[in-house]
Amino acid sequence: MPMLLRSLAPTLIAAAVYACLALFVTNSYYQLTLTLVLVWASFGLSWNVLSGYTGLVSFGHAAFFGLGAYTTALGQIYFDITPWLLIPAAAVVGGVAGLLVGFPTFRLRGHYFALAMLAYPLALLYVFEWLGYQELTLPIKRDNPFAYMQFSDPRIYTLVALVMLLGIVAITRAVESSRFGMALLAIKQNEAAAEAAGIDTLAWKLRSIALSGAIAGAVGAFYAVVLLVVTPPSVFGMLVSAQALTVSMFGGVGTVWGPLIGAAVLIPVSEILHAELGARIPGIQGVIFGMAIITVILVAPEGVFWKVRDRWMKRRAGAAALPTADVVTLPEHVIPFVAAPVKSTARPERPQGRVLLSVKGLSKSFGGLKAVQNVGFDIHEGMILGIIGPNGAGKTTLFNLLNGFSLPDTGEVLFDGQNMVGRKPHELCQAGVGRTFQVMRPFLRMSVRDNVRVGAYVRAASEDEARSFANDAVERVGLTAVADKVAAELTTKELRLMELARALAGKPWLLLLDETLAGLGHGEAEEVVAVVQRLAREGVTIAIIEHTMQSMVRLVDRFLVLDHGAVLADGDPASVTRNPRVIEAYLGKKWVNRAQA
Repeated sequence: MPMLLRSLAPTLIAAAVYACLALFVTNSYYQLTLTLVLVWASFGLSWNVLSGYTGLVSFGHAAFFGLGAYTTALGQIYFDITPWLLIPAAAVVGGVAGLLVGFPTFRLRGHYFALAMLAYPLALLYVFEWLGYQELTLPIKRDNPFAYMQFSDPRIYTLVALVMLLGIVAITRAVESSRFGMALLAIKQNEAAAEAAGIDTLAWKLRSIALSGAIAGAVGAFYAVVLLVVTPPSVFGMLVSAQALTVSMFGGVGTVWGPLIGAAVLIPVSEILHAELGARIPGIQGVIFGMAIITVILVAPEGVFWKVRDRWMKRRAGAAALPTADVVTLPEHVIPFVAAPVKSTARPERPQGRVLLSVKGLSKSFGGLKAVQNVGFDIHEGMILGIIGPNGAGKTTLFNLLNGFSLPDTGEVLFDGQNMVGRKPHELCQAGVGRTFQVMRPFLRMSVRDNVRVGAYVRAASEDEARSFANDAVERVGLTAVADKVAAELTTKELRLMELARALAGKPWLLLLDETLAGLGHGEAEEVVAVVQRLAREGVTIAIIEHTMQSMVRLVDRFLVLDHGAVLADGDPASVTRNPRVIEAYLGKKWVNRAQA
């Protein structure tokens, strides 16, 4: 709570200054403009809760806004209910609408999602016109105007709007600093990695759109009270959704300050130009918002806030260039295969426990391509299994089948005795399966510690426990010194170790490592291998994919060799590295005779 109050301090100071400004403005039009700035800032924050934090662009937030406006209008006209009760009721209507809209629409991705969202307010616009609600005027209440928010002094509207905005900012800040916000940011930056880390992405997105819809509904209800007139185009029209999107994108998405900055700049400009030029240039407001979007795309694609913040951070850091990985390229004559007996370099054998993972008859085809063909193997508790094979052998496809990212055509995946086929990645993570990726999937705008904390949530019962699990995992992989660095500033080796730590933070029973050594130089690969060896000594069960053997022969208890999706060999490192079929698959027939010689 103290941290939340500290984060709100700049907003409270800005609100106090704004309130003083509003008290000294006597012109009714300018006073209305000051109120509308707060209304559209609040609406922008509602859009930001969904689109800013999840990255799913919504063109349909006018649906929730309009439903809130009509809830207030119809509630007053037909039931004589005070807006003080109707605004919370509109929030409930908006939240329920969000759930109803989100459940089918979240099955879509990218521009399909954006276009589907656009359909909802357009449909509602025609529905309300068909119902005969082309123009509703709220009844004037002269007997008890305060009970119906009909203030004679327009400054009170501004103060009420300011209180609403502060409440919405507080809610947004609370979301940002909680598991809720971390889940949404993880989904935005890499949804697959979020799923693998145990985040139920559909559930969190539904919570997000419900909260977003509730805020939009409340804002729409207050907007109707301020203007006293509601028409379908004024609350469901394209310009309404465009204003929420534009003020957020202009100011900066994914931050509380973005919609505030965007509304403070764009709303006064558009309102003043509309008043001065609206008669001669119809639709001048739309022109302003269109120009704002073009300007942002060209000058500050992430918005004014992030542009200013990034420049300030670079100046503070002395404009230091981001470090890059020093990838050492091996000479051409060094071959990625050891066709020799494995002696002192091999890992000593260890007693193996019960079967933790049992794969039986697993197959997967993509059209005519058989990516995985009738694969079966067991992984015992405490074992390290190396899954190797040439490029295109089906290794990553196999991992995707084990981890729930793909469904097999046939076969079983038994984890701790239970068939996991059909389970989603977050469910497998909750069951105890951790995962890293061949192509790294960091949450680039988060620190190392926060990246790892996302993985800890699947086991942690509280924020403190999540931080504890994350700190322990960061220490285990040796990244304590860079724990507060932003992931975008890390080297390739550090990113690989960070993904490993994120998987470890969820306390998995089985760790699936997909080409953890990819992109690393020889020395860096040795460091990562040392970390994996240390985890093995601590009792972590591991399945690791690689297409080279040089490091693997010292690491694994057993090899599973794939070629064209089928099991080519299965055995201990010494026998597999001397197997003529394995040598042929890697290097061709001419190397078989050389190895035998």
